[in-house]
Amino acid sequence: MQIPQRTLRRWRSSQGQVLPDLRSLAIQAEPKNKLSEQERQHILRVCNDADYASLPPSQIVPRLADQGEYIASESTIYRVLKANDQLHHRGKAKPPQPATEPTSHQASQPNEIWTWDISYLPSNVRGLYWYLYMIIDIYSRKIVGWEVHDRECGTLASQLIERATLSEGCLVKPRYLHADNGAPMKSLTLRAKLDEMGIRTSFNRPGVSNDNAYSESLFRTAKYRPNYPAHGFEGLGAAREWMLNFVNWYNNEHRHSAIKFVTPAQRHRNQDTQVLAKRHAVYQQAKAKHPERWAKETRGWTPVSSVTLNPSSSEDNQRGGQKSAA
Repeated sequence: MQIPQRTLRRWRSSQGQVLPDLRSLAIQAEPKNKLSEQERQHILRVCNDADYASLPPSQIVPRLADQGEYIASESTIYRVLKANDQLHHRGKAKPPQPATEPTSHQASQPNEIWTWDISYLPSNVRGLYWYLYMIIDIYSRKIVGWEVHDRECGTLASQLIERATLSEGCLVKPRYLHADNGAPMKSLTLRAKLDEMGIRTSFNRPGVSNDNAYSESLFRTAKYRPNYPAHGFEGLGAAREWMLNFVNWYNNEHRHSAIKFVTPAQRHRNQDTQVLAKRHAVYQQAKAKHPERWAKETRGWTPVSSVTLNPSSSEDNQRGGQKSAA
């Protein structure tokens, strides 16, 4: 019969009886518990009765049980209604809407795509906060601009972005500036300044903070530093001093996991290729010295080519699920 022994054992029960053919292409026998056509029609009549027409099956089943009647389970009633095209959205609530794709941009060199956001920095006075404005280049993960103020304001944001472009020497860059839908991000002052500088805007989907994952992740990195003040900052000056030290550490000392553990400053200056090539050579020397300790190839130190803001699911799978955590 040309049937493998494992298949034959799988087709037999522990008592030696032959089980039904469970292959997807096989003709299946009708289950013994299948509803008859009369029972299906009875379910439809009950669900369309004036007393139950406005109720879901979860309400119909217990009401019938209180009257001493059982026609079917809730899931069975749902299946019968769906098969007869009677399972539709009702009521004043909006029906579920298909999720829209997020805005996606790709950066293959520094100063092409920036993202920015504002986060709270607590003070040691309850209810008093400072506001951290921070801009990050998604290609290199470098913090290209930051300031701490005592208020949220589109004017302050426009001034920061202008200073960041001047310090980076990129008056015609970045191509896009991504942000969420906060009031400072969409202020007329900021929009006018960006139009004047030739920078196009990009925004999150409403209510989806993950669309600005680079900035959100960077804020988490800052607030989870060991020396982050647990009880808040003493004043605006203290907050600015702490952030100055953090930005220097992050840009020049922190080895970022998403860019093969080079610093954002090295990546921003296109020095990552040289650094990673040197690491590769070190690994090759170690393998040549003790080849018995290497079952496979050495760790890959190939530089990250391009970075995508909000990649699609297919793109993310092709990249092996690479995360953008800071």
